[in-house]
Order: sequence, then C-alpha cells, then structure tokens
Amino acid sequence: MGSGLGIRLGLLIAAIAAASLAPNTYYLFNLGMIAVTTLVGVGLNILVGLSGQVSIGHAGFLAIGAYVSSLLMLRLNWAFWPALGVATGVTALVGAALSAPTQRVKGPYLAMVTIAFGIIVEQVLIEWVPLTGGFGGLSGIPKPALPGLAPTLRHTVLIASVLALLAVIGFQYFKQSTWGQAFQAVRDDEVAAAALGVNPAKIRILAFGLSAALTGVAGGFFAAVIGFVSPDSFTFHRSILFLLVVILGGLGSAEGPLVGAVILVLLPELLSDFAEYQLLFFGSLLLLTLWLVPNGVMSFFSRYGRSLQPLYPLEAPPEMPAFIARHQTHDCLQVNRVSIQFGGVRAVDNVSLRAEPGTITAVIGPNGAGKTTLLNLISGFYQPQSGEVLLGDRPLSQLSSSEIASGGISRTFQATRLFNSLSVLENLRIAHTSRQLIWLGQAVKQRSPLQAKDFLELLAFVGYRGDLHTKAANLPFVDRRLVEIARALATEPQVLLLDEPAAGLSKGDKERLAQLLRRIASSGLKVILIEHDMDVVMKISDTVVVLDSGQLIAAGPPATVQQDPLVLEAYLGHEGAVARSAHPRQSQPLLQVNNLSAGYGELRVLHNISLSVNQAELVAVIGANGAGKTTLLKALVNLIPTQAGTVAFAGAALQQASHEMAHSGIVLVPEGRQVFTELTVQDNLRLGAFSRQDEGIAADIDRLLRRFPRLQQRQHQRVGLLSGGEQQMLAIARGLMAQPKLLLLDEPSLGLAPKLVDELYQILASLRDEGMTLLLVDQMAATALAIADRAYLLETGTIKRSGSAETMRQDPIVAQVYLGH
Repeated sequence: MGSGLGIRLGLLIAAIAAASLAPNTYYLFNLGMIAVTTLVGVGLNILVGLSGQVSIGHAGFLAIGAYVSSLLMLRLNWAFWPALGVATGVTALVGAALSAPTQRVKGPYLAMVTIAFGIIVEQVLIEWVPLTGGFGGLSGIPKPALPGLAPTLRHTVLIASVLALLAVIGFQYFKQSTWGQAFQAVRDDEVAAAALGVNPAKIRILAFGLSAALTGVAGGFFAAVIGFVSPDSFTFHRSILFLLVVILGGLGSAEGPLVGAVILVLLPELLSDFAEYQLLFFGSLLLLTLWLVPNGVMSFFSRYGRSLQPLYPLEAPPEMPAFIARHQTHDCLQVNRVSIQFGGVRAVDNVSLRAEPGTITAVIGPNGAGKTTLLNLISGFYQPQSGEVLLGDRPLSQLSSSEIASGGISRTFQATRLFNSLSVLENLRIAHTSRQLIWLGQAVKQRSPLQAKDFLELLAFVGYRGDLHTKAANLPFVDRRLVEIARALATEPQVLLLDEPAAGLSKGDKERLAQLLRRIASSGLKVILIEHDMDVVMKISDTVVVLDSGQLIAAGPPATVQQDPLVLEAYLGHEGAVARSAHPRQSQPLLQVNNLSAGYGELRVLHNISLSVNQAELVAVIGANGAGKTTLLKALVNLIPTQAGTVAFAGAALQQASHEMAHSGIVLVPEGRQVFTELTVQDNLRLGAFSRQDEGIAADIDRLLRRFPRLQQRQHQRVGLLSGGEQQMLAIARGLMAQPKLLLLDEPSLGLAPKLVDELYQILASLRDEGMTLLLVDQMAATALAIADRAYLLETGTIKRSGSAETMRQDPIVAQVYLGH
C-alpha cells in the first residue's frame, strides 16, 4: 500500500509540473482532456469495475454537468464553484433516477437503457434551442479561480489535473473501504450479498449516483477547458470512448482510467493524419489489449506488485468465539403454515416448524420436496402466499432478504456463494459490517465492531487453516464450505440456515463438520439444516422435519422419524403395479464402465465406479440425494470430464463429444425434463430426431404419440402449458426419437404424483420388454427396483451394493443408506 501511494503521489506531482510547464495552448488542451477523461474513467470504474454495471451513455452525464454549470454561470452569473456543485448534484440525482427503475434489467438490457439515455440527452441539447443554443451551443464559459490562481486555461488545467489524480487516489481507498467491498460483493453475487444484509438495489443506485457525480465534475471542467460546448461533444462515440478508457486501463484498477485516458487522448493526436482510420485503430488496440492483457494494461504491472504478508488463523482454536453467543436470545423461530406455489405446483404447502435456541432442526426429504424453497421463505428470498414466519414476536414474512438478514437470520447455500474477487478476510468483514450499509430510515441494532483477532478466532473455530489474504476464488472446495459458514457467523445471527453443508465433503470432513455444527448450536443459536447425508442428520439433529412434495409428512426425534412408514415411502418409493414380462437375456455388455472417477473441478464426486449394462436390459442406479447418480450420467455422455477410468460402448471406447452421443446411439433424458417450452409437442419430437437422416421420422412421431396418448391429445400445444407428468413423457418420447441403442434416464419420477409414476414406469417396463436397453437413475429405490433387472446402490460416489433387483429389494442396507445407520 505504501509503495502504491508513493507512485500516486509521484503522478500527482508530475501532473502539476506538466500543467505548469506546458509550453503552449495545444499541450494544455491535451492535458486538460486527459484530466477530464480520467475523472469520467474513475466514475465509470466505480460503476463497471466495482459494481459490475455497464453504461454506454456516460456522455449524457458529461453533457448534463457541462450544460448545467455553464448555464448557471452564463445566465445567472454564478461563480464557477457553486455552479459546479449544483451541476454535480443534479448529475448525481439524474444518475440515481436513471438507475432506480432499471434494477430489474442487467447486462445488455441495462446497456441499452444507458444508450437510450445518452441519445435522449443529445437530442434535448439539439432541440431545446432557447436554453441550450442547439447546434450553436454555449460559448464564453468562465474558468475557475482560486486564491492565488487566476482564471486562466493553465490554472484550469492544473486544478483539473489535481482533481483527477485525487480521484485516482480516492478510488483506491474507496475500493478497500466497507462501501467499496459492498459494491464488489454485489457484483460477485447479489444473492449472497442480500443474505448478509446488503441491499443490492441500493448499492447499485448509489454506484450510479457516484459515477454520475464524478462525470458531472468532469463535465464542468470540460466546458471550462474548452470554453465552448455543443451537442457534437456528447455523442454516442464519446460514450464508447469512455468505456474503452476503463477497459484498456483495467477494470477495478485505480490507475487504469489514467492510463487509458493518456493512451486514448494522445493516440488520436498522433494519428491526426489518418483521422478517417481512428475507429479502426481504436478497435485494433482494444482487440490487441484483450488478447495480450485481458484484464487491462495495469494488470501487467500488478503482477510485480508487492503482496501482503500471509496471515493465518490461531493455532489453538477457541471453544467458542465470544461474539457468537453474546447477542443470543430465548426467542424461537416459528414457521406457521406457510405455503407458496409456482404456477400450478405447490412447492411448500402448509408447513410448520419451530426452532428452539441451542438446537439443530434438520429438514429432509427427497428431491423436489420443497426443502430449499422453505429456506428461501424463511430467509426472505420468497414471500409466503399464506402463513407467517416469526422470530420471537417479530413477523418476518413481508420483509426483504436483506432486512431479514439484518434482523438476525443468516444462511449458507447449496453451492457455495463466496465473493470470489475478495479475500477470505474481506468476505468476513463485509458480512460483519453489512448493517452499516443500511440507510433510508431502516433502523437496526448495530453490531459492536470486530477486530482482526476476532476474525482469526472465528476462522480457527470453523477449522480453516489457510491464509486470510487468499482470494476466495482460489480456495479449495472444503475451505470454501468452512469460510462460508464463518461468513454467516460473522453477521452475529440468532438463526443459522445451512443448505447441504456436507455436500461434496469426505467422510472425515463430514465428521468434523458435524462436531462444528453441534458446537455452534451450543452457543444458543437456532440452527436449521438441510442435508442429504442421513448419518450426519441423525447424529446431530434434535428434531427432524420431513417434507415430501411440499407437504410435511413427519416431524420428531431422529430415531422416531427413521421408522416412520411415510418417510420410508417418501425416500424409497413404492413398488406400484408394474407387470414384469419375461424376455431373453443377452450376456454381452452394451455399456461397460471401469473404475470411473469424475466430478466438478477439484471436487471429486465419483470414486472408482464400475458397472455394466447388457443389451435389452433395464439397470437401475439408486441412492440418496447427493450420492452422485446424476454426475454418473453426465460423465457417461461427457457433459463433465472424467478424471480417471474408462467407458466402453458396444465394445469401443466412448470418447465422443457430448453433442455427438446421439449419433453414437446414447441418448440422455435429463433431470428436470428440459423440454423446449416455447415449442409444440410435435416440434420437440422433431428436434429429438435431429441426428437422423432417414425418412421414417413422421411415422415414428405417430407411433410415439400412440404410445403416449396424453401427448397425442396435445401434439399441437405449446409444451410450457403441459403438466409436469406430460412434460416428462415428452422428454422420454423425444429421446426415443433419436432411435437410441441405450437410453439414459435421470430421475424420471421427480416431482410426479404416484399415479403418474406408475403410468410412466409401465411404459419404461414395456420398452425394456420390447428390447430397449435402459440405464435408469432414480432416488425412489422401491419404484425403480420394481421394473429393473439389476441395480447398483450408490453412496457418496461409491458403489455400496449391486445385484439383481429382487436381491436389492430385500437388502436392509438400502434403507440404511437412505435414512442413516
């Protein structure tokens, strides 16, 4: 930090010297344009580099700053500085007003809004001739004066240069402040930011306002340096130039706008003899920069910057960090008959639970049961359509997620959502200081500030042993889980919501996590846990709540819930009434998997999986949520890379790209149907035959529609209007249109009513009896085993059992794997 400050002070002195010693007006003008462009660049860097919002209309803000200050001086005889102050305030208000209604749009849509804004401002300047002078513009604009400095061009450029360099220095301090880190947190992950109490909408509005304010200051000096303004100075081309300044210098880099301004102001002067080719040069320069230094010119120099000294948690972790327990109360969290539905599906239906202080309440259930939806209702990401959520006597149901987080409820996510551009320490600090970012009349209880020692204790307490200055993006998977729990605790919550914290962890890591959660609960927190590892759930929970299809089917102590018949049926399914037909068996394997390992990045989900599927056979892969079933199918069709092992299909190594699998004879019917909802049933079926070149497509469509009578009645209907069961049937029919040799089915029973499941599985059994080869993945064990010939039981990425379906149905290990030992 010290060397960086020295460099910036050196730049400041150099800018003063350059403005003081410039030999003529030409050099002063260029220095003035560099200063003005740097001010706009710093403003855009706040918007784009820190908050992640894109603006291609900043020439409009520059125009507002220039015209408001000029009109106040020319028409009302104001002095420069009061006029500049008003222009800055007006520009900031316009920026905030533009941002507020655009919070629902992002990316290219937001960029289009800013483009429209810039065009509107330019047209107003042209058409409002009595005020703006139209194309004639405004001339004779006064220059600023300070004690000891006359209102001359040289002194104007000197003042602008000093302000530009101060803006560069101020940006670095702002970036490292609580507010700057909040901007970056919202940019990295607005959902996680809201879960910590940061209001993403207000942060974005503030970012737009600050960015516009700096651009308004630049507009005032732009008018003063030139002495004349007209609409020609504020075109779309200039907005593009400003954005290019920031990208070229380096998004998020303090000195980036200065470097970009120097290059893009001086380059046109050097190429003045080739003016008609300037856009070509600019485009080529941008492409070259993005190719050689994609993070901007300053990223090249930052590689050689001095890194921070490593900082590690305490070697001897405390039994309990004092700040975790100091705000705990005896209030209970109560969820009273909450319901919510999406379309025609009731995701949560009249669910109630009560979490007592110092206890762990586990919410379990099969896929699609509504567990995460319930957590979203408690934490404010959804609002219940009926029922209520109370923390003590305080109702939470109508509060936003950021307000609920500020009120004492913190959470983690199924897939870790750290702020990847921030360090471990910065992730914790933004979580702890998030309440300081609340304003506009929101009164919340302030936290006492934590010191560095408190964060060291907290990370040691959760088991993190790495460097606190490590960027979150560079953390291994286990450490990401631990840091996310520590970040949630840094908000000093009364309620901690955990969504599958053990997912992807090794057995040893799960045991340490279980001990950690019990220690957290012992501090007085109310812990609500969603988890698919039943051994963890049954070992640490005080109360287990079971959901199925959005409804609460059981609640009580773990031992009681394990024996509940409704729970067993929810997890294992029912055998149904599927007629099994004898058919000839062929011993030759169609699919052979040997010692397959696969996962996501550094996370290994599957460990040495070996299995086979014979021709004309239906093989089921069963297991609880998180066992690795879907990962297995994705690895077979190369949707994720395999880390070890081999896959052979029809005697040859299976190495085709995922989009070529249908040509090879393997078709995946994915989890969640993934049909094309805007197309008709007929259109979906035709797309299923995309890899075929024969003339029998129309006949196959007719045949499949007869097999699926529900689809035949709706063949010309848009698929988005079909029920879940009809969409699942369509997904299977679409897969069959490719005439597969092997059909892979991922959780076909997910979210379907029992009657529909029976109907669907009757169809799968008939396909097998007709000679189709199927590999079926389903968590509903009894249902899948009712039609399977053989089965494999997965547990945490390994094969726990395998054998005939009849043998597996009688094996008590199956129930233990699903509901814990």
